[in-house]
Amino acid sequence: MPELPEVEVTRRGIVSHLEGRRIAGAQIRNPNLRWPVPPDLDQTLRGAEIHQVTRRGKYILLDCGEGTLILHLGMSGSLRLLPPSAITPPEKHDHADLVLDNGVVLRLRDPRRFGAILWAYPDVMNHALLAQLGPEPLTEGFTGTLLYRRTRGRHASIKEVLMNSHIVVGVGNIYANEALFRAGIAPMTAAGRLGATRCERLVQAIKVTLDLAIEAGGSSLRDFVDSGGNPGYFQQQYWVYGRTGKPCRKCGTAISQIRQGQRSSFYCPHCQK
Repeated sequence: MPELPEVEVTRRGIVSHLEGRRIAGAQIRNPNLRWPVPPDLDQTLRGAEIHQVTRRGKYILLDCGEGTLILHLGMSGSLRLLPPSAITPPEKHDHADLVLDNGVVLRLRDPRRFGAILWAYPDVMNHALLAQLGPEPLTEGFTGTLLYRRTRGRHASIKEVLMNSHIVVGVGNIYANEALFRAGIAPMTAAGRLGATRCERLVQAIKVTLDLAIEAGGSSLRDFVDSGGNPGYFQQQYWVYGRTGKPCRKCGTAISQIRQGQRSSFYCPHCQK
């Protein structure tokens, strides 16, 4: 599933092509995504100007003034920019096109149809999908003090807490594993047992991990490509994720794997306590 770095890489790839442009139309070939695409979306968007392209958690937001288009890549989706000279006939999983006034097409490909195209107005931040989200991990508002306060009394593992979007948004399975290694914290540690110092160390590890992943273009384990069709390369820098049985890059101990909340966790038994 695309996580925060992959979504941010996608946003950065499309922002300069979309901001300031008007929408000529929306072509919806399959409205049956995770939630039904609004049937009148083409009429709603036609002629609207895209003022700003932002991100909230794993959602890309196209601010059109009177409302905001919410885009989500789901588990295997991608957004591709197609200039007029390179527009090809849509394939089986190309479910929607957003056509701009200069002929450029923003195409959503979503093989598993867990993505979303929704319209929200007047205030997108009050939408049910966004209203209860926690802080953005790369902002100044996400601090060790905040994480310490939000983990008090929690018996769930710190790995599971990091993946709770009400605590902090966008830290999915890959980057939770990597950040915990960087912070030297075992994924099964009860969140409430972390002291203020370790919470601060973990917050800094999350920020560094996400920044490095964005710089590397995200991770391409299955289907993810950026808006130009290019894969990410952060998987080449993994410390622990997917490295079961391989030697730790720091100490040489074999990387262990356990199951937590239906997801795999990877860690070094020596480096993470």
